[in-house]
Amino acid sequence: MLAREEGYLLEFDRTFEPRYGEAVQIASDVYRVTADNPGPFTFAGTNSYIVGRDVLAVIDPGPEDENHLGALMKAIAGRPVSHILVSHTHRDHSPLSARLKELTGAPLVAEGPHRPARLRLEGEATPLDSGGDTDFRPDLVLADGERVEGDGWALRAVHTPGHTANHLAFALEGTGLLFSADHVMAWSTTVVAPPDGSMKDYMASLDKLLERDDRIFYPGHGGPVTAPKPFLRGLKAHRKMRERAILERIVAGDRSIPVIVRAIYRDTDPRLHGAAGLSVLAHIEDLVSRGIVEAETAPGLDGFYRAA
Repeated sequence: MLAREEGYLLEFDRTFEPRYGEAVQIASDVYRVTADNPGPFTFAGTNSYIVGRDVLAVIDPGPEDENHLGALMKAIAGRPVSHILVSHTHRDHSPLSARLKELTGAPLVAEGPHRPARLRLEGEATPLDSGGDTDFRPDLVLADGERVEGDGWALRAVHTPGHTANHLAFALEGTGLLFSADHVMAWSTTVVAPPDGSMKDYMASLDKLLERDDRIFYPGHGGPVTAPKPFLRGLKAHRKMRERAILERIVAGDRSIPVIVRAIYRDTDPRLHGAAGLSVLAHIEDLVSRGIVEAETAPGLDGFYRAA
């Protein structure tokens, strides 16, 4: 799918063969195992990655699923696992980490437990399939720029909040490979859903990745991003276009998020309208923080808004 945004060509690639239950080699000593949990937010399923040859790291064990656990253990093939890294605490990425820890003895490594990007309003929920895994607790907290090392490999944390507050990407040092999790994916834009997500943080994280020189991204869903810099610029332009469209609707007199969603997402799969509403809210929260839009009532999905 192509979308030309502000001079940048944003091309989404949905050609992906998950090969459920198999360990697919994608680089030297790097394998992908895709969970059989396809859906509107997970695409073909959640990608877990196994890094190393003799002593391994596992990135994003995935959802609680016996078949996927079996596929991971088959790929591990009795070798020691030194670290289990979790990019973020959505239920399609982190829950299986506890079982994998029991079987391998490896510590859980992440930025921290699940938390919202801002204070949750009374009665507010995030109505998405991949809700927060509030049971997850890391054994080792990894801050931005810190790294873990194994036998012949090192993974450095790149804090990329936006999709969630605790979202990390992992750079495999010396290779140009970045495991970008749900921050950047080739098949689609990323859901930014308050209160877990923040559009302001998401845009800043795109800029952060643009400053890097990674050669290829391996995301949490779907296939690789093979030209990261043009793709990142396209994502930025796309979000700016969405922001303008939302602001134009508010200036024209649209006051509520459901009305705005019906206007600007009329060609979107209705199953995704809930996520679209949250994305609109994320943009509006950013516009309010910058003084461009005012909230007539308490900000939220059922709030009312006007141009400042």
